[in-house]
Amino acid sequence: MSEPYAVPVPKGYRVGAWEVREPIATGAFGSVYVGRRADGPEGSPRTAALKFLPTGTGTPRQLAHLRELVERELELHRRLRRPRLIRMYDTLTVDDPARPGLDGATVLVLEKAEGSLSALLAASPRPAAGPALLAQICEGLAQLHRAGWVHGDLKPANVLLMKDGSARLADFNMAAELEGTHAYTPAFSTPDYTPPELLWSEIGERGRRIRPSADVWAFGVLAHLLLTDSFPLPGGTPTARRDAAAAYARGTDELRLSPELPDAWREIVRDCLARTHADRVSTDVLLRRVEAAAGTARSPRLPRALLPRRRSRRTTVLATATATVAVAVLGYGISTWADSGGSDGKGSTTGTTKVTPATYGASELRTDKGVPVAYRRLIVDAAHDCVQPEVTPALIAALLKAESDFDPDLSDPTAGKEGEYGIARWSPSILRWYIRADGVPAKETPEPPLTAAESIPAVGRYLCFMEPRLDPTGLSGDRRVLLAAAYRTSSTSVNDAGGVPPKYRDYAARVAHYLKEYTPGGEK
Repeated sequence: MSEPYAVPVPKGYRVGAWEVREPIATGAFGSVYVGRRADGPEGSPRTAALKFLPTGTGTPRQLAHLRELVERELELHRRLRRPRLIRMYDTLTVDDPARPGLDGATVLVLEKAEGSLSALLAASPRPAAGPALLAQICEGLAQLHRAGWVHGDLKPANVLLMKDGSARLADFNMAAELEGTHAYTPAFSTPDYTPPELLWSEIGERGRRIRPSADVWAFGVLAHLLLTDSFPLPGGTPTARRDAAAAYARGTDELRLSPELPDAWREIVRDCLARTHADRVSTDVLLRRVEAAAGTARSPRLPRALLPRRRSRRTTVLATATATVAVAVLGYGISTWADSGGSDGKGSTTGTTKVTPATYGASELRTDKGVPVAYRRLIVDAAHDCVQPEVTPALIAALLKAESDFDPDLSDPTAGKEGEYGIARWSPSILRWYIRADGVPAKETPEPPLTAAESIPAVGRYLCFMEPRLDPTGLSGDRRVLLAAAYRTSSTSVNDAGGVPPKYRDYAARVAHYLKEYTPGGEK
């Protein structure tokens, strides 16, 4: 693999009835592999996507209740004529004490897709299949809302494309069941697809209150992007677009949709992006209007570039509603895709692996200053998961450079009381509080080695948590550098010193240097 995987699993490894084959994708807290069924009943799917969640990793839906949720959703799946949610076939737990990194891991056996909408847009902006895909995405939202759930994180990476070109909603890590008019989700989200009322919403003990109208807003952003290759709110960065969304919500700015947006879609997008949640169109009404605008219910053809390069036999038809399948409570939750090419018979893969491009996040993080390509996606996505404007990809990259010179294997057991490890020099007992995406501390303290996939997202969460705790008026200096100093010491130390404490001024100077160097338009 050309980038670190959250859960490395060797090819040929057996889990239940499944044999692990080629890697598909990885994210900060899970890795997905092609699974080939080694045995099982006739008619069951022969291939699937195996999502490995690390030992001790929980989810917003609490894996302990996963079976109960799947059984409740099974009846929904049986009622659907054209399900638009990624299916889950089974859940497994790895029992392998000889492999501590895998022992206890949860494995979700999911319907295997051929690509994602984000990959399609990267290869073909404004695809001809856009209207038909939007109709299917909206159908999936309607199915989810009718079942009493909110998705909470609709974006291109969370729309998967099947072999026939049809779309499925996936990644339900932020999904939540409605309790009356609201549900409760973790505070993390993707700013570009988050409605203004949630950007600075109060976070309670149960998380952030969310309504189905949040998914409607995200659909409006997605539709505008798919049909015009641009976001509906101005700005060259997510931070600038977030500020534009706030100005629009306050009524100090107007919504200026792209002139390239087709007339049939203009009012649809406008009604999705209404200033307040109460003014947004309902999902059922939205579905009727979207289907009329799309003018077709046929599945679009998937571009050849997103299909596997070679197959040894025809893909088995997916199981019908009478088989033991269910609507997935958890989707892939992964943003980096790879081709599942054929084997050359020597254990290697003949397909070309798609890794994070060297230009990923280039508008926010320079590509010519030595930030390792393998960590660009982790760095950029970690910054985007925070709504605090000071937490930028350049800041996280500068901090990692100052901490470890991007060394993922750093080990300093003499630092502090318990040592510091990995690319971000985490103390394990501190990392425990920020390692999970849902904001809940891990049950057990992580043990070194600490991977980049664990460490980098946690840096973004720590900085996002720390920024509001810095004195808003009494500090001198660049607030981003002050945040880095708080990472190295604490917000209390920075506040008490009125800026960077003297002991950490050399460190802060290095961060400031790299911050300027990594910021586009900074150091030429």
